[in-house]
Amino acid sequence: MSVQTPDFSQQQQFLELTQQTIQNQQFDRLVLSQYKGTEPELEKVTFRMVELQQQFKLSALYHYTTKDVTKNYDLNDAIGVIETLIANCKQANLFGSVIEAQLKKNKKKAMLNVQQLSAEKYNNNVGQQHNREKQRYIDTMAPFLQYLGITEPNGNIIPAMARKWKQINKFIEIFSHAYEQIELKDDSIKIVDFGSGKGYLTFALYDYLQQQTRTAPQMTGVELRSNLVEFCEDVAKKAGFDHLDFFEGDVRTYAPEHLDVMIALHACDVATDFAIHTGIRLNASMIMCAPCCHKELRPQLQSPKVLKPMLQFGIHAGQQAEMLTDTLRALLLKAYGYDVKVFEFVSLEHTSKNKMILATKRQTIQQPDPQILEQIQALKQMYGIQKQTLELLLQDQITIDNVGCKC
Repeated sequence: MSVQTPDFSQQQQFLELTQQTIQNQQFDRLVLSQYKGTEPELEKVTFRMVELQQQFKLSALYHYTTKDVTKNYDLNDAIGVIETLIANCKQANLFGSVIEAQLKKNKKKAMLNVQQLSAEKYNNNVGQQHNREKQRYIDTMAPFLQYLGITEPNGNIIPAMARKWKQINKFIEIFSHAYEQIELKDDSIKIVDFGSGKGYLTFALYDYLQQQTRTAPQMTGVELRSNLVEFCEDVAKKAGFDHLDFFEGDVRTYAPEHLDVMIALHACDVATDFAIHTGIRLNASMIMCAPCCHKELRPQLQSPKVLKPMLQFGIHAGQQAEMLTDTLRALLLKAYGYDVKVFEFVSLEHTSKNKMILATKRQTIQQPDPQILEQIQALKQMYGIQKQTLELLLQDQITIDNVGCKC
């Protein structure tokens, strides 16, 4: 049963629910997100219960743009810290063994939603050790993992799939943090995954969202290879994923009218640019890309005089072209109203295609940021770049024709 009331007194009620949940030993975690206070680069704070030196404390993980900081608070002091933070956050989510509560605020009002849970839904996490096992976002007993050949019937990970299992969990972890930062018009979410392949990440994301939200996500995996489309459709049917479908094609042939999240992992060369353009054009709340096969800029690259000694080596020139390509993509996303991070997806021991560009919508804009566009032009001039596909697409100078291969 849900209760919704739209005034700022709900913030105090949310605090009282949090305090009551902690006192009754029913607390799992608290996530305060969309921070708008004076702390530079602070994005969100996650609270969990831990036991340190035979005393229960609330451990707060402060997520900054470039680092994470952990602070531990006595239970008597924690509520005051939480109250201060909530005043500067647009969203707060409380997870307990008996209730879940969400507080969302805008300039005019606050909305509190409280849901009573069955006792079985969450295990009581009070008494957990500080060095507890790393969180897994997907249950190894989920049937789809067996259908995909990742687990055995008893839930054990097949040794040959251990790296893929780690990649899946890292992907969901990245998504979950970004998901808390975005704003959707309602509880539904539309996701398109370009180049979904065998669907490892597509199925995992659908399963995760189905567990986290009240309504099933609307997801489409787009893949060129017909045998993989047929395979994934069969797995989706067996898993009971009724709102997950697969389309045979690519970014040229699948043209959604709306999406909230655009994913393109390992779309070859300029196919990544076309996918990003689709996300920007449809005002996606989140864009996730893991680019590969950076071919477009390498032939255009002219070594600035000071860099000639370094770029005379082919491997360095290739790395420079790759870095320049993804820098231009990231800057264009920023110019069009997105917060952007570029980081290592998983370590190189698991895959050589390990860079991710993650963009979350900050604001809807009428015109791209002119200062960022100047930065882009300066970089292009420095390296002699005449053509970059995403830039041309955003300027409506080219249309979808040939976006290259899918590797």
